[in-house]
Formats: sequence, C-alpha cells, structure tokens
Amino acid sequence: MDNRFNTIAGWTLFSGIIALGLSSLSGHFFRADKENRPETMGYAIAGVGGGAGAAAETPIEALLATADAAKGEEVFNKCAACHTINGGGANGIGPNLAKVFGADVGKHAAGFAYSPALAGKGGKWDEKTLDAWLTSPRDFANGTKMTFAGIENPQDRADLIAYLKAN
Repeated sequence: MDNRFNTIAGWTLFSGIIALGLSSLSGHFFRADKENRPETMGYAIAGVGGGAGAAAETPIEALLATADAAKGEEVFNKCAACHTINGGGANGIGPNLAKVFGADVGKHAAGFAYSPALAGKGGKWDEKTLDAWLTSPRDFANGTKMTFAGIENPQDRADLIAYLKAN
C-alpha cells in the first residue's frame, strides 16, 4: 500500500467521525427533538389558504346569487381540454358534463369509466358538492383519476357552477 492512500483514507474516516459528532451535538444544542413545540409552526405565507388564521370563506350560496354564467363559460375553457358540455356529446378524457347538475355523483355519463373513489362517493351533483369538487378534486374524492388541481377563486367556481346549471 501506498503511504498517500493511507493518509487520504485516514482523513476521510476522521472527517466522517467529525461530521457525525457535529450532527449529534447540533441536534442536542438546537433541541430538534424537543417536547414543547410551538402551537403554530412557521410563518403564514400571503396568498396561501388554510391554517387557523385563514379568513372564513364566503358560502357558495351567497356567491351563486351574483354568479354570471357567461363568465362561467370562460372559466369552463380550463375544463374544455378534457370535458365537453354539448348535449349528447362524446366523452373525452373526462366525461361529458351536459346535464351534470342534479345527476348522481360518479355515474352521470353513460359509458365513462369513473374511478372507484368517485363512483363510490354517492350523492347528487348540487351547488355544494360541485363547489367541493371544483375546489379540490383530490380532497373531494381521494384516489380520483382527475389530475386537475382545482379552482382557487370562489367567484370563478360560482360562475362555473351557474354555467353548468344552465347547460
């Protein structure tokens, strides 16, 4: 063996031992595993919903009173990549949404293969269920095949619901 190899191996081993020791010491110093955690972790980020300090959202019924189906048609353009809304239209990547309002959740489009999560949800598509679905499909039916993240703006959701209700 070469003397240089032994020197490099020794320094590498020494560096690893120092790093392990510093990691252990810093964990104790900063009390990473302390029992008394703060009530709220971190800081609130502007524009991000949720948390205990989030403002109460306006109920969908109040927003539907001022909803505009014409604006809902513009919002539907986000959905048009996967869905159609014309009566008797074919299913696309997603089901045809004609006459979806008042229909059974996960069963309204004949011939469409719904995910078991959505098909087993039950109920009817009304203002509240559509609002919950449009807010976050994954939260509404965990395991759904729909990859859309949802519509954050409550007024946009209300406009879209008015448009779906009109069609």
